[in-house]
Amino acid sequence: MSITRVMLAVLLAGLGACSTETPDSDLMQAAPRSLAQGDVIGIPSPFDDDITVYRGLPYAAAPIGDLRWQPPQAAASWDGVRVADTFANSCFQLQHTSSFVWRREGFPVSEDCLYLNVWAPANAEGLPVMVWFHGGAHTSGQGHSLIFDGTSLAQQGVVLVTVNYRLGPFGFLAHPWLSEAADSGASGNYGLMDKMAALGWVRDNALAVGGDPDNVTIFGQSAGSQSVCSLMASRSAQGLFHKAIGQSAACVNPLSIEDANGHLRGAALVDSLGADSLEALRAAEPDALLSAMVNSGWEAGSRIVVDGDVLPEWPSLSYAEGRQAKIPLMLGFLANEGEQLFPVDKSVTEAGLDGFLSYVAGDLAEALKAEYDTERLTPGQLQHAVSTDIFMAFGMQRWAEYQALADQPTFLYFMDHVPPAFHLYMPEQPYLELEGGARSGGAYHSGDLALVFGSLDKVGYEWTDEDKVVSKQMVTYWTNFAKTGNPNPRGEDAWAPFNAQSLSTRVINTDPSTVAGVRKRILEILASRQPL
Repeated sequence: MSITRVMLAVLLAGLGACSTETPDSDLMQAAPRSLAQGDVIGIPSPFDDDITVYRGLPYAAAPIGDLRWQPPQAAASWDGVRVADTFANSCFQLQHTSSFVWRREGFPVSEDCLYLNVWAPANAEGLPVMVWFHGGAHTSGQGHSLIFDGTSLAQQGVVLVTVNYRLGPFGFLAHPWLSEAADSGASGNYGLMDKMAALGWVRDNALAVGGDPDNVTIFGQSAGSQSVCSLMASRSAQGLFHKAIGQSAACVNPLSIEDANGHLRGAALVDSLGADSLEALRAAEPDALLSAMVNSGWEAGSRIVVDGDVLPEWPSLSYAEGRQAKIPLMLGFLANEGEQLFPVDKSVTEAGLDGFLSYVAGDLAEALKAEYDTERLTPGQLQHAVSTDIFMAFGMQRWAEYQALADQPTFLYFMDHVPPAFHLYMPEQPYLELEGGARSGGAYHSGDLALVFGSLDKVGYEWTDEDKVVSKQMVTYWTNFAKTGNPNPRGEDAWAPFNAQSLSTRVINTDPSTVAGVRKRILEILASRQPL
């Protein structure tokens, strides 16, 4: 690290977290950047001092008090120079230890959490911008987890932004009281509105941090991918981004027909809370809301709703009618998405399995069953495998089909490289205990994240040379796509665009190839019951 960098680090440590004192310009590596809210200076990435990090920048006002369950409001300006050296609190969420991939405890949470983080080459100008939306079922997670460190992506010539957004009932509660009080007549989807506000911040400030506001790619995994899909379907969000990447979740699977606007589940949560008015609801303690979320069953199912405003109709209908954003799309899924994601129902009998298969495949139930390893799988495991393929494989290919039908460049991938199982948010305890060993979960849900971010050396796991090869490949694909709308290296065309005829799919492993469809017969059978 240079002497100037060392002096700067000492200076920043003396100023304290998010200070607005003006540092001595003679000691700064670069002049402050002028954002719409005020001047800011970043700090060197601890992994590469040629990458500047801006931590904990507010993109909206704290959604507390009367702003709870309101669309995000403009963040306040500041005087002097803000030293962006500290990540903000995570959004309010349950905290506990479990065997699941992304759970941990003991980190600070707050409703004052609408902050983002930026990684950029130190002297960046006009670079493509990638905006990351984390997963976690819309109820957990944070954009500043070590696994999402943006240094490796920024090294490839992009500006990387990660976002915290409201979670659980704070971000997605819908209820008649809230709808009646809103100017839009709608409630729910506040977490989606937060993401749009973050994209508005990027539009207004990208130039200041070295990015191009006219070349913005949104990407996300799991709930973050579902959000990407939904934002593409939202007319309110169109124009805020120019490319999209979806990892392991779509929004074109049916939502709850009985409760599309989320009011019934919202009413159950409010009843569990014991609130008798909107005022009492807004005054409820955060922990009480989380308890009501669990006790009422609100936590189960999709959190995104057809609110009549952000999403005026079913996302699947928006795509079917061609009303989604007409932009390049890259998307895909992993070979064993459900292995660690959904519990297996051990009570399922052969008769129960047959009834389930008849429901999803009709007269083709036996044909669908024959596509799976019936000798090895129990009825519960087979039902689990089919459910996973409906939710992931079918949903992602259907999303690809809709975008290709809109005559947009579409690139579908399938990752079957098996990574080690690790906790996403527990760098001090990275190992995820699996009965069959570290790689017995297959290519499991979220197993791609360290590979995409090139953060293998940051999350403290025993990665192999093969893991590093796949990670380099994915970092290249992702950043190429952000730059040009095509994941292929310049001058190459090994990964062909997807369409309904070719079903071109890139298989990601140590020996990548492009094939004409993955799980082709299974998806054909499922599609026969749900035509485009």
